[in-house]
Amino acid sequence: MAKEFKRFEMELAGRTLRIDVGRVAAQANGAVLIQYGDTVILSTATASEKPRDGIDFFPLSVDFEEKMYSVGKIPGGFNKREGKPSENSVLTCRVIDRPMRPLFPKDYRNDVYLDNLVLCVDQDASPELTAMLGSAISTCISDIPFAGPCAMTQVGLIDGEFIINPTNAQKEVSRLALTVASTREKVIMIEAGAKEIPEAQMIDAIYKAHDVNQEIIAFFDKIIAECGKEKKEYEHYTVPEELNQKMYELVPAEAMEEAVFTDDKQTRDANIREIKDKLEEAFAENEEWLPFIDDAVYQYQKKTVRKMILKDHKRPDGRAINQIRPLAAEVDLLPRAHGSAMFTRGQTQICTVTTLAPASDAQRVEGLNEFVTSKRYMHHYNFPSYSVGETKPSRGPGRREIGHGALAERALLPVLPSIEDFPYAIRAVSETFESNGSTSQASVCASTMSLMAAGVPISKHVAGISCGLVTGETDDDYIVLTDIQGLEDFFGDMDFKVAGTHDGITAIQMDIKIHGLTRPIVEEAIARTKEAREYIINEVIAPVIPEPRKELSIYAPKIKMIQIDPDKIGDVVGKQGKVINQIIVDTGTRIDIQEDGRVSICGTDPEGIQKAIDTVTMIVSDFEEGRIYTGKVVSIKEFGAFLEFAPGKEGLVHISKLDKKRVNRVEDVLTLGDVIKVKCLGKDKMGRVSFSKKDA
Repeated sequence: MAKEFKRFEMELAGRTLRIDVGRVAAQANGAVLIQYGDTVILSTATASEKPRDGIDFFPLSVDFEEKMYSVGKIPGGFNKREGKPSENSVLTCRVIDRPMRPLFPKDYRNDVYLDNLVLCVDQDASPELTAMLGSAISTCISDIPFAGPCAMTQVGLIDGEFIINPTNAQKEVSRLALTVASTREKVIMIEAGAKEIPEAQMIDAIYKAHDVNQEIIAFFDKIIAECGKEKKEYEHYTVPEELNQKMYELVPAEAMEEAVFTDDKQTRDANIREIKDKLEEAFAENEEWLPFIDDAVYQYQKKTVRKMILKDHKRPDGRAINQIRPLAAEVDLLPRAHGSAMFTRGQTQICTVTTLAPASDAQRVEGLNEFVTSKRYMHHYNFPSYSVGETKPSRGPGRREIGHGALAERALLPVLPSIEDFPYAIRAVSETFESNGSTSQASVCASTMSLMAAGVPISKHVAGISCGLVTGETDDDYIVLTDIQGLEDFFGDMDFKVAGTHDGITAIQMDIKIHGLTRPIVEEAIARTKEAREYIINEVIAPVIPEPRKELSIYAPKIKMIQIDPDKIGDVVGKQGKVINQIIVDTGTRIDIQEDGRVSICGTDPEGIQKAIDTVTMIVSDFEEGRIYTGKVVSIKEFGAFLEFAPGKEGLVHISKLDKKRVNRVEDVLTLGDVIKVKCLGKDKMGRVSFSKKDA
């Protein structure tokens, strides 16, 4: 007998959003089979029965499982199984995590796992969007404590019109790729890539998405009313009040203010360490309190910093509310890199190194999106432990590093030249030398300079900055902070990153720790970031490197493009690649041929590049009667010698054409391997190309 379940449907941007509850995965705390268009995802939410011991954070995990069967493919590789999560999977998990995490109770310590199994993909119905909606509603109907519902919408911009949840074809021509998550009242997450969208238009797009989210939330409310479980009680994690009172006596408010209000992170860390040591010594005999000391001091710091900022407008390092930390910029740190630059903002320092390569070095992308198969521009971000004075060994990029690299990549894509104008693959690597807040936006600034130093003809300078937020008891009691440092990020309510040019926004990423932002906060943050990035461009970046360099580094590969008849590609490649491989060996170049006959010749030696061009041109050209050629003797016969003028191209010099005087034996004039000049006589009776040495 078929299992009974409940089905709910709504129309969303021209496609049906269908949610089945009770059909599958009944043992999860919450589960839905969600379908948008023909995209189908199983979204589940599960939580542990008891809190995890010894932690001071909420242990939330999110997965987005890309299954290749969902797009009718068998995975590549030896074992034919899906491998580690793709970058798209990691970025999707972050987009789900960021809006949902603040809606769980702050003192919840039970492990929560949100899993999204991609079963079927409709390229025009975003699986990423579907997964976020699935995670939200599966958590809402579960017994896991959660202050939802929340919803997410994507927005495009084509011909001045906003497109809700655009198809892949629409995304290709859209000037905007915006994702917005909301609760009933407020915006809780913004992620955007844009082609220099004006601030006012971006705000309109954000609230267009917010309005659509309200329709989805109303739909979710019906599902929750019919299927929602009663939320479980949980063990609250709180610092004993008596401990707090004793701490306030031992460390008065003035002492904590003095400890945290400094512009040097190391000094602040040392001050806090002294306070913790003092408390551990005072409470040494009370073993029940010792595990709470770290969290008690953290909360005390947070309370102190927030009070001073919100009530006294005093920041930890003494800056004004809209003041940027000291800035510095330089290029050409690395003498043999194709391009390098360093950007410093306070105690945040990024060095970006640019590398150029043939377009064939573009990254192949294997995933669920059939329209994205390669990436010509790759931006990688690294965050080593020494940048924050720690000793953790590197184990490769984590989700944070991948997310920051993607953000910087998105910020710079709109100003990159087309592949026709600049036929290179480009890799920018941002190395974090020092970190005290908003390294991702510092990497945008460093990368702009590095690309220009490498001679990449980007159209404009791009800069990035982050704003923070401290809120009070009411919606209109808040302070927006320009250029937040680490402490303001840790103890504040928002990290609002915006990158762009003088003419508009190219990327946004907004993270918050509260239940959403009002429109005035969003508008003020966007206005502040515009003011700050224009200052950075005008006063710091442009004076160091006002425009892209006209010449590439002597160490960068040079690329020349030529066009050949596509029907003659086989002549250039040769049997089993023999001809093209010989040209590569002889000239020290790298040659890539497109199906349309475009030939890319790459190398560091101009003479080698020109020789390769001449050779390819020779192969695809018909021999011209009367023209002088240079060839190598490859075969000697009684009646003459065969010369090779290019790989796979040969012609005959008859014995009668070797010299003006009579020649009895070819060997009297030529030997194998001789390189000689000859004149083309056209084709002989046998159809062979005929040459004359005596007339050259």
